[in-house]
Amino acid sequence: MRELVSEAEVVAASGDDDLVVWAAQGMRPGVRAWVCGDAVVVASPAASRRDRLVVRGTAARLVPLVRHALAEAGPSYRPLGDAPLIEQVVAAVPELEPAVGFSWMGTEKLAPPRQEVTVSEGTGAEATYPEGSASWLADSAAPEVAALLAAANPGSYAVPGLPRVRRWAGVRDGESGALLAVAADAWSAPTVGLLAGVATAAPARGRGLGERVCRFVASALLAEHGRAALMVDDWNRAAVVVYERLGFARRRVAATGLSA
Repeated sequence: MRELVSEAEVVAASGDDDLVVWAAQGMRPGVRAWVCGDAVVVASPAASRRDRLVVRGTAARLVPLVRHALAEAGPSYRPLGDAPLIEQVVAAVPELEPAVGFSWMGTEKLAPPRQEVTVSEGTGAEATYPEGSASWLADSAAPEVAALLAAANPGSYAVPGLPRVRRWAGVRDGESGALLAVAADAWSAPTVGLLAGVATAAPARGRGLGERVCRFVASALLAEHGRAALMVDDWNRAAVVVYERLGFARRRVAATGLSA
C-alpha cells in the first residue's frame, strides 16, 4: 500500500478512470489517494457537496484499503464506485450502511444535435416559442438561478454561491427575458468537467430547453477538459434519456457511508 501524491499517479493507478480522476480534482489541497495492487481509493473533500471516497479495483484488495482511507481521512467520507463493487465492500465492512444507487454518465464527444420540433398539445401543429439560445449568465443572475432551482429542482447539489460551482448557463424567454432553463459547470477537474444544477421551469418543459442548455455546457466542458460527466438519479428517467441523447454513456454506481 502506498499513497499517491500526483494526478499522474492517480491516472496510472486507475487506468484513467474518469470517475476516479474526477475525484482527484487535480490533487488540489485536501485530496488524498492510495493504491494497493489493482485497488485505488481517492478521498476528495466536498466533491459535489459530499466528502467522497471514490474506489476502483477488486474487493479483496479494496476492503483493507477502504478501511485505511477511512481511518486516515475520517468518518465523513462516503465510498463511491461501481455498484457491484460497492455491494461487495458493504458486505465485507459491516460498519457501512446499505448502498444507494445512481448513475455516473460521461462522454468525450457529443452526439449530433437533433432537429427540435415541438408540437402544440391538442392541435397537432408545430409550435413556435420565442426562446433564445443558451449562453453563460452574468453573476448578477444568481438570484434568478436560485429561484428557478428552488421551484424546478430543489434537490440540486449545485446552487449559486457554493465553492467550485464555477458558472451557470441559461436559456431566456426571448420576449420577457425570464430564465427558463439552467445548468452549471461545477466541481470540474482538470481533465473531467462536471455538468450539474440542471433545471427547466415547469411551464417551459417539453420544448427541449434542458437539452439545449446541457449541450451548451457540455460542449464548453469538452473543449476545456476533454471529458464531460454528470451524476443522475436512476429514477429520473426523463433526464437520463436527455443525457443519452446528448451522447453520455451510463455507468451504474453506488455510494455508502459509515453508520451513525
